[in-house]
Amino acid sequence: MQGRADDQRELLDAESVAGHLLKSDSMFAFLAGHRGELFPEEMFADLFPSRRGRPSVPAEVMASVITLQALHGLSDNETVDAVTFDLRWKAACGLPITAAAFHSTTLTYWRRRLAASDRPDRIFEAVKTVVAQTGVLAGKTRRAVDSTVLDDAVATQDTVTQLIAAIRRVRREIPAAAEVIAEHCTAHDYDDPGKPTVAWNDRAARAQPVDALVGDAHRLLGHLPEEQLAPRAAEAVALLALIAGQDVEPVEGSDGTDGRWRIAQNVTGDRVISTVDPEARHAHKTVHRRQDGFKAHIAIEPDTGIITDCVLTKASGSENHEAVVGLKLLENEDTPVRVLGDSAYGTGTARAALAEAGHVAVIKPLPLRTPVPGGFTSDDFTIDFQARTVTCPAHHTVVIRPSGGATFEKYCRSCPLASQCTTAVRGRKLTLSIHEQSLRAARVLARHPDWQAEYRQHRPMVERSIAWLTRGNRKVRYRGIAKNDRWLHHRAAALNLRRLLAMGLTHSGSTWVLA
Repeated sequence: MQGRADDQRELLDAESVAGHLLKSDSMFAFLAGHRGELFPEEMFADLFPSRRGRPSVPAEVMASVITLQALHGLSDNETVDAVTFDLRWKAACGLPITAAAFHSTTLTYWRRRLAASDRPDRIFEAVKTVVAQTGVLAGKTRRAVDSTVLDDAVATQDTVTQLIAAIRRVRREIPAAAEVIAEHCTAHDYDDPGKPTVAWNDRAARAQPVDALVGDAHRLLGHLPEEQLAPRAAEAVALLALIAGQDVEPVEGSDGTDGRWRIAQNVTGDRVISTVDPEARHAHKTVHRRQDGFKAHIAIEPDTGIITDCVLTKASGSENHEAVVGLKLLENEDTPVRVLGDSAYGTGTARAALAEAGHVAVIKPLPLRTPVPGGFTSDDFTIDFQARTVTCPAHHTVVIRPSGGATFEKYCRSCPLASQCTTAVRGRKLTLSIHEQSLRAARVLARHPDWQAEYRQHRPMVERSIAWLTRGNRKVRYRGIAKNDRWLHHRAAALNLRRLLAMGLTHSGSTWVLA
């Protein structure tokens, strides 16, 4: 049953006693005065369809608490303490000074209800409605996109630890698995969550437990009863199968049928790094900087810093690349905009999609690689797109094959410019994208002073927004994409409210306006 706020103030109401001490432009003062208009009870009515049972905490109170929690980056227990002992929080929530806070599990309960609803991001949507009513984005024709890696909340596990943990999880979730493990799995005592005692500095000794554990995993999977599994049990089995195959390969001279395995020489790009959070991934934001976790993507309006959309994804995988996700962040734009982004968004496919949607790409071009340091790039080659030919700096012309390849082998052997062009024995070869013409045009445009001035003026705000987003919140608090995506939207909603308050946000009685 949905709880309802009591409009009648108590004698020791926190706002009555200490409300005058709140800064007028603070989030606490705003929620104290306008939480009912921002989060009306009908906004959350579908979460509590039953009219029976004990009333829940009023929706306007819980939504305010969730927003403040996201803004200040607090844990559930820290949030409950703030509601209990901090007069600012009590005033914001309309609570009396002597009121005891709810239990921390209430926050978990609300997050679950929101996640299971058809509008899990309704707090973010409510703030978007406020943004729309103020008209603060009216006439704003630019959007900047960017991403950042957020550290996961669990420890990264090596292959041995993952195999042991995954087998133990199957045993917990499937009662029949215990008997199978006792009979067929002998590589480890699975009552012990720790790693086997071996000489881990010895490569040969290190390979033995991997071989044995993978064998145990395959035998367990092969001897499990063929029955319909509950969701948690099916997930445990699927995770074990994935882990048993992602990091290993048959030993040299084996086809895998003899059960001899070793650590794979090449690691899969979508590698599970922890059985505790199977959706966390390795990420390389730069060449030298590796993180484990998730990737947060945002789109902002650069003049105001308002976050127009956001999403959290796995930290790796082609479907989670900036150039792919960035397009999704712009899907709800009503009119074409000028899109500012770094080179990660500058793929030919992304540029084509932006142009098709009517947007203008102000995106830094992808850097060109040269086979020889300081030598010729692909832009030093002249392309006739109609004739489908390409001419090198030494004025040799070849035909572009249907695949996009162009080879200068027969000319490079005697070419006086070869040392500036290639080190390949078979000469210089170009592989041209189907978007080569637009990519070249983008590189030419990026050298224009007007383009550079616009990029320098409007692009930095998204970096600042990323800094606001991650300040004290670089590490996520939950496991899995869904829960952390909800947190990201709550965080974005809170930051947007803070930006609007700095601009003078207030409620006129019928709509939201900027003073």
